[in-house]
Amino acid sequence: MNPLTLATLRLLGDGAFHSGEEVAAALGVTRATVWNAVREAGEFGLIVESVRGRGYRLDEPPVWLDAMQVARQLEARARRFRIDVVEQLESTNSALLDRVDAGGETGMVLATEVQRAGRGRRGRSWQSGLGGALTFSLLWRFEQGAAALTGLSLVVGVAVARALASLGAADVRLKWPNDILHRGRKLGGILIEVRGDALGPTAAVIGIGLNVRLAPVLKQRIDQPVTDAIEAGAGSDRNRMLAAVLTELAELLDAFARDGFGPLEPEYRRWHALQDAAVVVDLGDGKPVHGHARGTASDGALVVETPAGMRRFHGGEVSLRAAPGER
Repeated sequence: MNPLTLATLRLLGDGAFHSGEEVAAALGVTRATVWNAVREAGEFGLIVESVRGRGYRLDEPPVWLDAMQVARQLEARARRFRIDVVEQLESTNSALLDRVDAGGETGMVLATEVQRAGRGRRGRSWQSGLGGALTFSLLWRFEQGAAALTGLSLVVGVAVARALASLGAADVRLKWPNDILHRGRKLGGILIEVRGDALGPTAAVIGIGLNVRLAPVLKQRIDQPVTDAIEAGAGSDRNRMLAAVLTELAELLDAFARDGFGPLEPEYRRWHALQDAAVVVDLGDGKPVHGHARGTASDGALVVETPAGMRRFHGGEVSLRAAPGER
């Protein structure tokens, strides 16, 4: 996104009309440049109303991310985090991984308004509109090695589900290993990347993307059923949402570092959208496994009852979906 477009939209963020001359003067550019910036906004899911004689007005202005607002809502927990909000970058995970290599500490949070090359699991791209998504990454260091972190994405999922429920969302569910759903449609996702030694210590970069206000133009670009936090009942205040998710993460990541995933498994099972449902597990080799999801093991592995007996599956390149006819 052109930085001028974001600057223009921030000026229009009060929802009032502003003339082209006013905006151009404030930014030190020409009216034609302002018009081009306004036109680009539509590509990112925002609608700018233009009325002759009155100027431009941003329809449904987003709640812009503000690190200080998030910190105020975290209250005493704010000491555990260092929150950095940037206007745009390629990927919050990639940028935070660079900070890992530079010695970044536990609790670093990187959030962005525009993520140009967001990544999902298995190499998928993440589509998000300007002001319409909560996209951030959190750095958390562990003494354990990577093998001990296999249930981490499930712990993070529970934290997100708890946070959304605390904001009023109903019918939020998780799909193993990293999807957040609302009534069967994708509300968000989790991407975890780990750096460190096999025996520890390790650093996990926890990337979370949540649809907050999903514009129709963006829905058309997504090849699966999707929804957003407003429809789920969690509202549109992304600062409040980020504070709620960080609050839950602080508690659960501490517990995970101390006790592992096992104590949290019963709760995860309650959130799991496909618990006891007929499922298909795709291993990427063209030989899908059919069975019924029977929860997760203490290490976060998916347990599936198949005609050949119980089988366990770990994340990575494994994909899970409901069997045809299941909802």
